[in-house]
Amino acid sequence: MIGLAGLPELEHGDDLGHLIAAAAARVGGLEPGDIVVVAQKAVSKVEGRVVHLEDVEPSALAAELAGADGDPRQVEVILQESAEIVRSRPPLVIAQTRHGFVCASAGVDASNAKGPGTLILLPVDPDRSAARLREEIERRTGVAPGVIVSDSFGRAWRQGTTDVALGIAGIAALRDLRGTRDSRGYELRSTLIAVADEIAGAAELVMGKAAGVPAAIVRGVRAPGDGRGVDLLMPRERDLFR
Repeated sequence: MIGLAGLPELEHGDDLGHLIAAAAARVGGLEPGDIVVVAQKAVSKVEGRVVHLEDVEPSALAAELAGADGDPRQVEVILQESAEIVRSRPPLVIAQTRHGFVCASAGVDASNAKGPGTLILLPVDPDRSAARLREEIERRTGVAPGVIVSDSFGRAWRQGTTDVALGIAGIAALRDLRGTRDSRGYELRSTLIAVADEIAGAAELVMGKAAGVPAAIVRGVRAPGDGRGVDLLMPRERDLFR
């Protein structure tokens, strides 16, 4: 994993593909087979997915879910980004986004935002964002890397967060081992490896929340395929917990 440092504070309309290509050049350039992992907030900022709380009028439901300790305006933005509220304990909200992700606050976040009173939203279409970045990077470098747009998610039964893949281009989302046999000859019947999530989690080790490194190159991992982030969503009919 190679962190890509030196990117400026990003603004709406910035050429993120150019900035990533330039950062990659500073560490020796991209190689065929590389995978570029980009933090969701970097993508959201250049796509203009920023909300100013002063422009938000909270609803009665938002005020109820915010409770005594939350900001009803922030909860209102969460509601607007949600397709379904899965669980809530004021001021905490677990929601399903319009993309189908189930996560805290529908992915709405104030950390690493554009200053006090601003929130960053998830990209409208993370897979399209990843594909566009891949095209831009290839145009500038001649190398078409795999691209993952990543974000930090919590896990229901484990402490701490880990990065996962929201959007994917040029690599597999899942490694399907069904029908293969283990070292003792047992046929695997249900094993799917979330390879894109594993790559995203590995890349976060050299990115970090406060280090100002919004992207990384992952080298030496083979994950051929044409996956999408939505491939990683649990189908509703197989979800045992809702």
